[in-house]
Amino acid sequence: MKKLGFLSTAVLAAGLLAGCTGSAESEELSEDKLVIGVTSGPHEQIVEKVAEVAAEDGLELELKVFTDYVLPNTALAEGDLDVNSYQHEPFLEKFNDDHDTDLVTVSTTILNPMGVYSDQYASIEELPQGATFGLPNDPTNGARALFILEEAGVITLKEGTGLTASIFDVEENPKELEFIELDAAQIPKQLSEVDAAAINTNFAIEAGLNTIKDSILLESSESPYVNYLVVREENENDAVLEKLTQAYQSDEVKAFIEEEFKGSVLAIW
Repeated sequence: MKKLGFLSTAVLAAGLLAGCTGSAESEELSEDKLVIGVTSGPHEQIVEKVAEVAAEDGLELELKVFTDYVLPNTALAEGDLDVNSYQHEPFLEKFNDDHDTDLVTVSTTILNPMGVYSDQYASIEELPQGATFGLPNDPTNGARALFILEEAGVITLKEGTGLTASIFDVEENPKELEFIELDAAQIPKQLSEVDAAAINTNFAIEAGLNTIKDSILLESSESPYVNYLVVREENENDAVLEKLTQAYQSDEVKAFIEEEFKGSVLAIW
């Protein structure tokens, strides 16, 4: 097995957590301004465009950018954000279960098709026996990677396995792939240290990878991992969210996504 050079994100995470000191209050969101959390990369770029469109309708969006998948929900639950835009429903459900929170989806945004990448092999079929395969270490995105492999016929998962499938649910593994769970944000930096890896689109793009051209296997467009705008439950019917949704799901934003990402990110509305 190849030796992996793990990179610590503990200091960054601690710093961001220190900033999440607010407390959520059961009050209606402002109709003039929203603080919205996004992950760096495509979500950040798209919401910057959404902010331009929303401003034309008198709604100011203040962006807070995060570099992991947990802190935007922590900040939202604690009241430091009004809304966030970065996650799919399976991840949200898992977060709510694990943290006893009541965050809810508001409206669909985009689909970031997860891809499998390799510095050494041009197709999934070329992977040798015993190849090392990197996948995200968070339960929902790790399961997502396994479903991509199953759909391609590389592995078989146990019957009845749900959206929280883990490497322990792999029933058949003809290539005897060695699964290595890694921090999702670090996988692009460690791609050369494994034979192949599943990488979330935002991290792939940040690393200069083109989802369409560079992936050796790509998630189906029928994926259930569509992203959403997410808020606290007490705010899900606030009037301002309709204004935000209209800005996000506008023709201007859709055209921006198509031009900027050229199929690597899909508008789902």
